This record gives sequence, C-alpha cells and structure tokens, in this order.
Amino acid sequence: MYKWLKPLIFRIDPERAHYMTMGLLRFACAIPGGASALRAFFRAPQKEVEVWGLRFPNPVGLAAGFDKDARWLHELGVLGFGFVEIGTLTPVGQSGNPQPRLFRLPADRALLNRMGFNNGGVEPAVERLKRRPSGLLVGGNIGKNKVTPNEDAIADYLACLDALHPHVDYFTVNVSSPNTPGLRALQDREPLEALLRAVVDRNRTYPHPRPVLLKIAPDMTDGQLDDVIAIVREVGVDGVIAANTTIERQGLASDVEPLGPGGISGAPVRARSTEVIRYLHERSGGAFPIIGVGGIDGAESAQEKLDAGATLVQVYSGLVFEGPGLVKRIVRGLR
Repeated sequence: MYKWLKPLIFRIDPERAHYMTMGLLRFACAIPGGASALRAFFRAPQKEVEVWGLRFPNPVGLAAGFDKDARWLHELGVLGFGFVEIGTLTPVGQSGNPQPRLFRLPADRALLNRMGFNNGGVEPAVERLKRRPSGLLVGGNIGKNKVTPNEDAIADYLACLDALHPHVDYFTVNVSSPNTPGLRALQDREPLEALLRAVVDRNRTYPHPRPVLLKIAPDMTDGQLDDVIAIVREVGVDGVIAANTTIERQGLASDVEPLGPGGISGAPVRARSTEVIRYLHERSGGAFPIIGVGGIDGAESAQEKLDAGATLVQVYSGLVFEGPGLVKRIVRGLR
C-alpha cells in the first residue's frame, strides 16, 4: 500500500507529512480492532537479543528524532519495532531552527535536516511516558538546550536523566547533532569525558541504573574514535550508537547547496557508519555493544551493520522511503 501512497506523501512538505501520516496511524489505531489488526499485520518474527540486561524482541529499533516527545509510542508499538528511542529531549522546550528544516533527497534516498533539537521539553514527555505501552522498550535520547553554553551542558544532561530515569529503559547521550551550534565540540576528549563521567556517576546513584550509551558522529577521525573507545572503557559507558547524520556532501546526486546547512541521513551515510562500527568493534576487541544506524533500508544493509560488529540497529530515513513494513522485512531477512 505504501508504494501507492508514497508519491502523494512526497508531494507534501516533509515535516508536515510526518505529522499527517502519524495522525493517520493514530486514527487507524483508534478504530475498534484497528490496533490489533495493524499489530498482526506488521508483527516481525521473534529474533530476541539480550543485552544490558534487557530483552529486545528483535534487533531493529526506531532511531531518535522520529518521536521526539514520546507522542506516538502506542502507534509505533504496532509496527513491529524491537525498541523505540525518543528525543532528543532538552530540559526546557524549544522551537528548534526556522522552517523549512527538513528536506527529502530522493535521488540519494536521503534526508537533510537541521531541526535543532525541537521538542516540548522533558517534563511533558515524562507525563506521556507514564502511559507508555507495556512491553515496548523505550530509550531516552538527551541533549542540552541551545541557549545553554557548553561549560554548563552537564547540568542540562543531568536534569534530563533525573526526569526520565523512572520511565525509560536506557539513555543515549547525544553530543553529535550538527544542528545545535557548538554541540559537536563536546565530542572532544576532555569535555566528553567530563560529561560522560557526570552522567554515569549520577546514573549509578539510582537503585536500578539504566544503560548509558553515547551517540557519535560519522565524521569523527580515527584518533577521535580511539578517544571514544578509551573514554567508554575508563568511564564505564555501556555502549555506543554509530552514527548520527553527516555534514559531508561529497558524492551526492542531489544539489543540496540551495537547501543550506544540515545533517544528511540515509543511503549516503551507510558505508561510513559501517566503517565506524567496524573500527570501534575491532579496535576495542568487542568491549562494548554497538547500535548501528545509517542507511539501513532493508535486510542486507541491516545485516551489514551486524556483521561489522553491531548488536542492534536503528532505522529512520529508510522508514520514510520504504514505509511501515520495513521492520518486518528486515527481521525476516536477517540471518
């Protein structure tokens, strides 16, 4: 069905289309028997993965950015995902960058975005998480507000961790978005180690600590990746998500110059994200689990990430281009 709807959806502004399609899914789920029928249709085979003490029904999750505010967990739960990551959430709600800020690149099977951590703030998300569907694993992706200087960033991350801790199954520390000015400077060794140490230490004060993951950019050098490996080991971070969007523009079929700045996701980042996963896995000796993300649009590209050393994978852009049956098709095709 999606192949017939897709040309119509792609005529609509991408951000508006996102909310429209999720509204339609919500409407379908609200019809008596609708959610059950959709769940049965999109149910993925059981391919359980156990990591960090959590049991994922299958290894395919939804990446952060799709459901920033935990608005659609019930609806997303019918699409077969093994887990869903919400956010990026900041302590105080913010509008993000001016629109338009999300663009499709069909010739590259990619998206360009400069959303800028638009979200309603952590507290409204917490209220929605109190009604989250049972059985769905949910991660919380946390960041800092745009107006918060980097030297005060730790307080923002800790505020989000404290608010979300009772309501999510794991945390992702996001320092790799290219759309918040200065954020990627937190990937440098000294500020990154200080931030992660503060988050890990605060997490350990809770009776039931959550796994803490670090999401990194695909544009890091080998030296920076070596620093990540060392910090993850020294601080006790539980895993890495590789990778976020790229600021690289080489090799694109689309003319993106008129669109302005932003991070690119989808097929153009597939090879580089796999390289980063393989590098981290091999150089660390498999010391920590990795969630692979970037250019996954089918079973082959997902298997590529797993073969490179990932334990789990996440999709976003692939869902836009392939439709809601993607998760089921991926899980069916995995070895």
